[in-house]
Amino acid sequence: MANLKEIRTRISSITSTRQITSAMKMVSAAKLKRAQDHITQLRPYSEKLSQILENISSGLSGSDSIYTKHGDGNSVLIVAISSNRGLCGAFNANVIKQTKALIGDTYKDKEITLLTAGKKVTEAFKHTEYALHGTTLPRNLDYIFDDLTFDNVSKITDTLMSVYSHHQFDKVVVVYNQFKNAAVQNVMVEQLLPIVVEESDKETNSDYIFEPNQSEIIDNLIPKALKIQMFKAILDSNASEHGARMTAMHKATDNAGELLDDLTLSYNKARQAAITNEILEIVGGAEALNG
Repeated sequence: MANLKEIRTRISSITSTRQITSAMKMVSAAKLKRAQDHITQLRPYSEKLSQILENISSGLSGSDSIYTKHGDGNSVLIVAISSNRGLCGAFNANVIKQTKALIGDTYKDKEITLLTAGKKVTEAFKHTEYALHGTTLPRNLDYIFDDLTFDNVSKITDTLMSVYSHHQFDKVVVVYNQFKNAAVQNVMVEQLLPIVVEESDKETNSDYIFEPNQSEIIDNLIPKALKIQMFKAILDSNASEHGARMTAMHKATDNAGELLDDLTLSYNKARQAAITNEILEIVGGAEALNG
C-alpha cells in the first residue's frame, strides 16, 4: 500500500485536474449553446434552398452548368474538417479515420489532394503525399475557426468553385462531423462538386414560368447553394466540437470524482493502519519497560 504522502499528492493532483475539466465543461456548454443556435437556424434555409435548386434543375441536363458537369473522376479534392484543439473525445479521430478510408478504399486508384481545416487533421496528414501542390488553394484552413463568418467561408467556397471550373479537380468531397446532439456526432461525407441533379421518376404537370430564364436562374442559385452547403458543414463541425468536448469533460470530471473517492478510502485505510502500528509500538514499548 502506498504511503500517506504519495496518496495525498495524488489526491491534490486529481482535485486540480477535476477543477480544470469542470471549468472546461462549463465553457464548452456556453459555446455549444451559441453554436447550436447557429446551425439549427441555418439548416431549414439550407434544406429549402436545396429543394428549390432541385425543382428548378429537374428539367435541365447535367451539361447545362459547369458545376454539374462530371469529369473523368481521376482527380479528387478531399476537404477534411476537424478542430484546432483536442480534449474532445473521438471527434478528431473519427474525421481522420474516415479520411484515411476515403484515401485507401473509396478513391484508392485516384489522384487525391487533401485540403485540411483544423490543426488536428492538418497534423495528421502534413507528412503524407497528399499535401496540396500545383493549385491556388490555401495550404490549410486552420484560421477559419478564429473568425467563423459566412463571408470568410464564402471566399473559400469561391476558390473551390474556381479550381473546379478550371478542371484542376474532377470531384470535391467534404468530410466533417454533423451535429445531432451534445453526445452524438455523425461523420458525414458529402460531395460538394459536381452537383448531383437527381431526376425524379414522378411526372409533374406543373408548368413554371422562369424570368429571365431557367439556366440563368440556376447559374445564380448554384454558387449560393454551394456556399451555404460549405458554411453548414463548418458550422456543424464547430457545434459538434463543443458538444464532444463538453461530453468528454463531463465524463472526465465524473471519473476524477470516482478516483478521488477511491483514493480517499485508501488514504483513510493507510492512515488508520499507521495509527494502529504506532499504538502497537507504544504498547509494546511500555510492556517492555514494565517487564
